Amino acid sequence: MVTPNPDFYNEIAANGGADVKMCFQCGTCTAGCPSGKETAYRTRKVMRMAQLGLKDELLNTDDIWQCTTCYTCEERCPRGVPIVDTILAIRNIAIQQGKMYDAHKKTANNLVKYGHTVDLNDKVKAMRASLGLPEVPPTVLANEKASADFAKILAKTGFDKLVE
Repeated sequence: MVTPNPDFYNEIAANGGADVKMCFQCGTCTAGCPSGKETAYRTRKVMRMAQLGLKDELLNTDDIWQCTTCYTCEERCPRGVPIVDTILAIRNIAIQQGKMYDAHKKTANNLVKYGHTVDLNDKVKAMRASLGLPEVPPTVLANEKASADFAKILAKTGFDKLVE
């Protein structure tokens, strides 16, 4: 049996998805979703589950991780609902409960480990060199102070512990 959680809306709102109730379920988001064309992902379903307070069901589905955050849904929404913000808010709640899609966890761990979402291994360095680029991109990887500052931000926000 499905048990709605009436406080779930407040959690979503506190994490940046306060406008979830503005959605009137027209389905435009799902109709235009590139991810939904290739998978069983349905943006409208996620929004409705959030509106109904189906927290446990929503946090335990892969649906919240299938959104590519391309913003097509928002661009087409007749009410201007910030759908991606809602999905990211729900993801944040899931992460706070220790639930994260494996691919996202790998990317997050790379960010903590390297200060960059892509591992800078020998293969990547060689590929960059073959393209005439510096082996190390001009990001935090090439700047010790920026790297140290970024590590402080990750620690201060607790992001490093969140993705362990």
